[in-house]
Amino acid sequence: MRILTVVLTGALLAGGAQAYAQGGAAQGQGGAPQAAAANASQSPSDIVQTAAQGMLKDLDANRATYRQDPARISQLVDKYLLPHFDTEYAARLVLGSHWRTATPEQRKRFVDAFYHSLLNNYGTALVDFTSDRLKVFPAKVAPNSDRATVRTEVRTGNGDRTAVNYSMHKTPEGWKAWDVVIDGISYVNSYRQDFGAQIDQQGIDAVISRLEKGEKPGQLGKAGGKG
Repeated sequence: MRILTVVLTGALLAGGAQAYAQGGAAQGQGGAPQAAAANASQSPSDIVQTAAQGMLKDLDANRATYRQDPARISQLVDKYLLPHFDTEYAARLVLGSHWRTATPEQRKRFVDAFYHSLLNNYGTALVDFTSDRLKVFPAKVAPNSDRATVRTEVRTGNGDRTAVNYSMHKTPEGWKAWDVVIDGISYVNSYRQDFGAQIDQQGIDAVISRLEKGEKPGQLGKAGGKG
């Protein structure tokens, strides 16, 4: 799907991500605590810019390695992007009413499976992403506001320019992203609609299991539904 490719190659977050289980791989990364501490003092635009620059610097230095072993892209995302993304909040919004009825185990499995599904199917696109493809604009945030939008522009491989904006909110750890809006289309809203219908038809465990097996999110509605 174009949306997922742009999210990931746009330094995404989300990321989307977009999302991983809270307390998952990020806890195993040595840079995560430092990143969280930096979050508290950085502006929303600075956070997006710093995360993107760190990831791109690592890509430039190790691009051949990542091409040989695309699975290592997940480590790159965990290190530079995950600490700046409110994964649990995003997952709650994606699952909507199903979050309230899901067990803690189902919640964790869903976020974990969704995150890995995105990386497995689209993460290799990051290997060819370069700094000249991303432009981050300064965000205007009111002094007492706990919400912000960071506008960025991503140039795709064919030269098209796409608006990729990050919805962020202030947490005890600082500013974190929770949604990505691409050309006016919200990542969270789109997947809330998709997953809501699929869970209604198939049940949350069936959807999670298919994600865990590596199926793309867009394929989940093609089987197991009515008719």
